[in-house]
Amino acid sequence: MKTKELFIGTLIAFSFFISCNSDEKTNDGTTSAISNAEIITASKIDASIEDVTNIAEDQFNAQLNITAKPGGPIKNFLPSCATITTVLTNNTWTKTVDFGTEGCTLDNGNVVKGKMVISFSNDFSSSTQTISYTFDGFYHNGKKLQGSKSIVRTIKTTDLFATAHPVSTATIDMTITFDDGGVYTRKGSLVKEMVAGYDTWFNWDDNAFLVTGSGTTTFPNGDTFSAEITTPLEFEASCKKPFAVKGVVSITKNNAVAVIDYGDGNCDTLVKITKDGVTQEIDLKK
Repeated sequence: MKTKELFIGTLIAFSFFISCNSDEKTNDGTTSAISNAEIITASKIDASIEDVTNIAEDQFNAQLNITAKPGGPIKNFLPSCATITTVLTNNTWTKTVDFGTEGCTLDNGNVVKGKMVISFSNDFSSSTQTISYTFDGFYHNGKKLQGSKSIVRTIKTTDLFATAHPVSTATIDMTITFDDGGVYTRKGSLVKEMVAGYDTWFNWDDNAFLVTGSGTTTFPNGDTFSAEITTPLEFEASCKKPFAVKGVVSITKNNAVAVIDYGDGNCDTLVKITKDGVTQEIDLKK
């Protein structure tokens, strides 16, 4: 009888183990739950994309206003350690931004190295401009960025802001290799509206942006995040951080859902994450 009882106990324990694992794994071996570590990893990719977008737009604005007289001290997005080479060929400006091989620190504390090559038309009278950029041995906080991105820029009014302002629609298709060798992909589309600072081109620090859109991130193990901005993300250049200070993002993976709330405008890296009705605060900078 003891042998029979032992067998039944073992069977129950084994059944419980299988049940627990089935909650954590899908049929293809990927995990179903959304971990905070995955959210932080995705936010690091977000920060990389935010910085390279700002670099591209900063260089476009610099060329656009090359002959304009500043109305105050010039405050650029790029640090002095960046070297810029500008060439005009067949009505196309090409700006190569070289951050060197040792690393160049942006004002927000992120470190970049390698080159970004940014190109756009010299017809600044056009109602729509396309800004394209690629990477040449480019790293952001130790992560290698590859792929391409295009930004379609126009001046118009929107539902978010009634005054005519710069609106940039970015198409993203990038591969990001982390320093541990993990390879991630990010695809999506973002609309970035400059709602403050557009009339003071010489001062990057007074810029403010509202961002909407969606995208997917594929992790090395095959897990895929689908993210949608449900409340526009607000970025303040004066905060000198690559994270939003307001806004809400909904993330889904398989049947799991997580909601990220970026707060009420404080210049920090803290967010509130809600999963299965439970809310906790985490630091994206970790």
